[in-house]
Amino acid sequence: MDPSYCKTVLANQHGNIYDYCRVSVRKSLSQSRKFLNAVNSYLQQRADSHYSQPTILALQDCKFLAELNFEYLSNTLDTVDKAGDVLPSGEADDYHTLLSAVLTNQQTCLGGLLTTASDQRVKDELSSLLSEDTKLNSVSLAMFVDAWIPQDETISWEEQPHGHGRKLLSLDGMEDVQVKDFVVVSKDGSGNFTTINEAIKAAPNNSVSSDGYFVIFINEGVYEEYVSIDKKKKFLMLIGDGINRTVITGDHNVVDGFTTFNSATFAVVAQGFVAVNITFRNTAGPSKHQAVAVRNGADLSTFYGCSFEGYQDTLYTHSMRQFYRKCDIYGTVDFIFGNAAVVFQNCNLYPRLPMTGQFNAITAQGRTDPNQNTGISIQSATIKATDDLAPVVGSVLTYLGRPWKQYSRTVYIQSFMDSLIAPVGWSKWDGDFALSTLYYGEYNNMGPGSSTGARVNWPGYHIMNDVDAANFTVSKFLDGDAWLPPTKVPFQASL
Repeated sequence: MDPSYCKTVLANQHGNIYDYCRVSVRKSLSQSRKFLNAVNSYLQQRADSHYSQPTILALQDCKFLAELNFEYLSNTLDTVDKAGDVLPSGEADDYHTLLSAVLTNQQTCLGGLLTTASDQRVKDELSSLLSEDTKLNSVSLAMFVDAWIPQDETISWEEQPHGHGRKLLSLDGMEDVQVKDFVVVSKDGSGNFTTINEAIKAAPNNSVSSDGYFVIFINEGVYEEYVSIDKKKKFLMLIGDGINRTVITGDHNVVDGFTTFNSATFAVVAQGFVAVNITFRNTAGPSKHQAVAVRNGADLSTFYGCSFEGYQDTLYTHSMRQFYRKCDIYGTVDFIFGNAAVVFQNCNLYPRLPMTGQFNAITAQGRTDPNQNTGISIQSATIKATDDLAPVVGSVLTYLGRPWKQYSRTVYIQSFMDSLIAPVGWSKWDGDFALSTLYYGEYNNMGPGSSTGARVNWPGYHIMNDVDAANFTVSKFLDGDAWLPPTKVPFQASL
């Protein structure tokens, strides 16, 4: 955070850290309204201004993200205005997550404008507004952390309220899930709906966790549809017939004019989302570059027994808190990327054959501010080459990750790494960018690719001890003990 900028934000203000935080969040909210108005006015002028399709798509992403930010900042201001000098730790973590996501959403909007939009005036004006907003939101986040996140943070758990919904018994080790209602999707017309989108439309809005889940069973079939689950469809559970049996597929990609953000086959921002036994696929192929199978910006979301298939940018763990268990993830360049707080547990990571001249990077984590509570934690995973990559492992390099943004943070814990992992382990992004500000860690991994003897010697690389590694577990990193039990998805809380 820039101290001189901070002083201008708080000029003529008197009070303590709590008062300063309230002032800063109020200014952030006011700025976010201005930015949203600017984006809306560009979108309203588009017919007269003859903007290119890529510019319009980038503006639509910015509108979507700016609306989320306005909501996140409004909710935060409501809370900090009423808060004393202590917030219950669960609540403090919720707002830490929202303020971290606000910065991520701005970065995503900016990235789309810079790489996709072709109209220079739009680019220049909105980039300049975003740059100011980002500095301001960085101050709000820093103030919030200083005021309400205890430095020796220990997390206490509160019992979830028990719902009164009907029960759904015994599904793949998930027992006694509270169910509010359920519908069936079947391509042959034997269910309530023939498409997933129709079923999602029918789901109730703004459910609360104690009501139980609205469950959508998706029968076996290949569903060629683009699914986007908006923020109102909370506590939705999608259950398929199994990997490669229930498949949701699309092929949007950057080469064909989409932004990375809106190239996703499946996207979700609704809190409390759960998916089980489904394959999510983007079939654009390696020559189409960024092509997302799933984009997840849903807080407290869970994927269990799912498969994610793509090449570059397969799984966009965009923002908020996420958990993946027993999933298969396939890809080439940066195939798990984004800036969520996310734990992958007991998953299979499958690097596949990239384009000629490319290397594989499993992760590209996008943390831009040291106060964000975000990062990628990969625990008890198995990393193996796919059948097309295996014969050429010696000539195609595969890295554990590379620093997409300044404070990139990724750890591998107790995982099996096959011989495909390059001995140095990690790749640079561009020269010495982020090598001293990133945090990359390895702890008690095994297999021929896990030897740390020839690993990178960057200042930000760590061979972790028990205490370091414990910070990236489901309990510590995600608050998982507080919200995962109602999903009935199995999880390991600690090391």
